Amino acid sequence: MSSASNPGILTLSDISFSYAGGKPFINNLSLSVGVGEFIGLLGANGSGKSTMLKLGSGLLKPSSGKVMLWGKPLREYQNRDRAKLISYLPQTLDITVPFTVRELVGMGLYPYDIPPAITTDDALDMVGLSDKADSRLSDLSGGERRRTFIAMTLLQGAGLLLLDEPLANLDIKYQIELMRLIRKLRDERNISVVMALHDINIALQFEKVLLIKNGEILGIGRPADILTEGLITEAFDVNVKIIRHSEGKAYISYENNFS
Repeated sequence: MSSASNPGILTLSDISFSYAGGKPFINNLSLSVGVGEFIGLLGANGSGKSTMLKLGSGLLKPSSGKVMLWGKPLREYQNRDRAKLISYLPQTLDITVPFTVRELVGMGLYPYDIPPAITTDDALDMVGLSDKADSRLSDLSGGERRRTFIAMTLLQGAGLLLLDEPLANLDIKYQIELMRLIRKLRDERNISVVMALHDINIALQFEKVLLIKNGEILGIGRPADILTEGLITEAFDVNVKIIRHSEGKAYISYENNFS
């Protein structure tokens, strides 16, 4: 949770949510995201990661509880005003749209009557795609496509990024590239980031980790405190071993599950 010195931008209080005709999927969940926080959202498939991000972005409405953005109920914001404050990037990206990189990135301006200080060219430069501005989205590599959508969210100018599996289906090089980019943007622009992910070892790179199972938070805090053998086993139903190097760094091994 955010401290008094780091007030919550986005606060979910006692949130519950059910999909049509089903039992509760999110159960009395509470979370506060502070200014400049870099949070990894970790859990097995079907644990509620995507649903939590959609509730936080306003794409889904809770059946009970409150979602507050800068101290105001999220539901009271007009869509365009909300888009200036929160940018949500879904896990599945539509790469069949017949747009160039520049055209897609430019869509980030839709909330504004008067364009913000940042330009399309600035956003492209931030993600290293200036030389691809006139390329079709379908002609890009997987990592370049992800960076294109991130550039669009940057042009949108929101101070809070909710990213659903942005590293999915990327090879290691592009995963590292995107992590470096997002961390750099957080450091330079004090953007808050909540990122859903699968890789437990990548989660070790975050300042704060939120571990979720069956729509409930198992723990939130520093990776060293949350990514324990016991909690990981509970969340993923696999046995793991945490291996620490002499300099204090750690990685998580699950090789013993194959024997």
